[in-house]
Formats: sequence, C-alpha cells, structure tokens
Amino acid sequence: MPPVQRPAEPTSAVPTSAVPSSAVPPAVDVHQHLWPEPLLDRLRARSRPPYLRGWTLHTAAEAPYDVRAADHDVASRVAADRAAGTGLACVSLSAPLGVESLPRPEADELLAAWHDGAAALPGHFAAWASVADVDPDLEDLAARLAPRAGGSGGGFVGVQLPATSLGTPQGWDRLDGVLAVAAAADRPLFVHPGPVAASPADAPGWWAPVVDYTAQLHAAWWAWHAAAVRARHPGLRVVLVAAAGLAPLHHERHAARGGDPAPVDPDLFVDTSSYGPRALDAVVRALGVDTLVLGSDRPYAEPLAHLLGDAATHAVRVVNPRRMLGPRGPAPAAGAAPDPDPRHHRPQEGPS
Repeated sequence: MPPVQRPAEPTSAVPTSAVPSSAVPPAVDVHQHLWPEPLLDRLRARSRPPYLRGWTLHTAAEAPYDVRAADHDVASRVAADRAAGTGLACVSLSAPLGVESLPRPEADELLAAWHDGAAALPGHFAAWASVADVDPDLEDLAARLAPRAGGSGGGFVGVQLPATSLGTPQGWDRLDGVLAVAAAADRPLFVHPGPVAASPADAPGWWAPVVDYTAQLHAAWWAWHAAAVRARHPGLRVVLVAAAGLAPLHHERHAARGGDPAPVDPDLFVDTSSYGPRALDAVVRALGVDTLVLGSDRPYAEPLAHLLGDAATHAVRVVNPRRMLGPRGPAPAAGAAPDPDPRHHRPQEGPS
C-alpha cells in the first residue's frame, strides 16, 4: 500500500522580508500582558475574585485558569519579542480580571500594585494606565500620563478602559472625563475586553474569548459611533483590540438599516490580536491599512509577522503603531528607520 500522507508539520517560518534584521525597523506591539511582582503578590493575598492560588487564577465568572509562570517572566518575554522583531511592547492590566469594577478600596489597592510594578519594568516595555470604573481619579491619571522629566517618552503610554464600560453610548458619556484627560495629555485610549457576566455552565474554555469578548468589543465600537464621541474629542486616538470584534465588517448592514455612512476615522484604530490573514484582509477592505496596528495579546497569541505584502506589513508593525502612540509616546528604538514608502491603502471614503 502507498505510504500514508501525513499533514505538514506546523512551521513558524515567515517570508524572508519579515524576518527581523538590522535593516528592518523594530515593530511596536501595542497589546501584551505581563503581570509584575507587586500585582502577583496582591492577587495572591486576596480571598475573593480575582485572586491567585499559586499560579491558578480565579475570576468571578470564568473557570479557574492555570497561568504559566514563564509567561510572566520579564527576561523570557524580552527575548521572545526580540526574536519576533518587536522593539517595544505595550503592556496592560488584564481587564477581564474585573479590577476596575471592584469596590473602590479593593480596586485602588490592585491598581496601585499594577502601576507600581508596570512602572518598574525595563525600557523594552511601555504600560497602559488603568482607572477605577466608578469615580475615576482624574488627577492621578493626568499625573501618570504626563511625560517624565527630561524626556518626551516617559510616564504611561495611555489609558485602558474595559469594553464592558463602553458598550453603550451612555458608557462613553459617563467616562468622558477619562477621555478628556487622555486627549489633553495627547495619549491614546486602549479598549480591551472586560469581565464576562457569566458563561454557560457547559461552555468550553474558549467560550469567553471567542463569544463574550468579541461581543463586548462589537458593542463598544458601535456605541462610540452612536455617542458621536469624535465630535467632542477631535484629537483623541483610540485603539480597540482584536479588530474591534470585527465590528467594522458590519458597516454595510449599518447603512442598510438606516445608519449614516461616515468617512474612515484616521484616529480610530484596531489591533490584529487573535486574527489572521482572512479576517484582517476583510478589515483592511473596510477600513484601509492605516488604522490597523500590531497587537499580539501575548502571552495568549503570537504577533503577526506578515500581512498583504511588505508595505502593508511595515505599516501595521511599525508606522501605524507609532502614529497611534503619538509624538509623545516612547521613542523609537535606536537605529529605527523612517517609513520610506508606506503605500497606504486607506480608502478616500467609506465607513469608519
């Protein structure tokens, strides 16, 4: 009988043009998670969700999750990023933990642990600040977003808000003060899925990330448009992770059901996390390539290495993230080259 034809082994090979080298500017990954020691200590000291027992994470609605200790080792993360050509990693507090919505004393304690630990990470990392969901401390946030003395790239890179807080027009209105602080500091807003209300009892482990998280992002994208946030904050840069749950692909349905078409918003970004060429090709067709930025969601997924050719890859991994972070963001790594020819494909008209 003929030999069995086995499936090809998975490979991590990428096109030669995407392999990091001294001639390729380092990428900026806007979406990673790394838990510093102060946060780990406070999570282990808790007896109510969210808390850690050893390396097992317990949250209010999701099944216990066994965290890999190596995923939060700083040296290992830097080495993995360098191997992937990433020169700057923006890390955020994991919003699905639900820290922001805890009773205020509990939230403040964990937020302080996050900020203290994140601020002490080496220069390979930049961190997103976080705020309590109720009565956020705007003065403290403004201080965290202010540049450090002696350089334009200090302080926190921007502020994260959970998509669960922004899933209605009223949610965007309620947190308008946070948006105003970010806009005044010329720092971006990072929208990440928050805690799930409840998962079905028989749901598999992938249910929350695939179903609940994308639905949250979908709602936050449409609530942004319904609340006309851009009219209030014309200069605010916003990025929604995971391609906003693919919400941009629904603009045709939006128009068919009475929505008003709008031009692409050059300061409303989405990241690439957890999606591949098929989904991202559709996103680029809807939004153009200029508002798509590299976000890996590391340690839960790997960074995108190549997309739609060399020019688009360079735009997504290098040019667009730097524009999203803004001129006051972390300085590019030494030796990074300017974008010579991005060949951007953003349409002149179309849905935002």
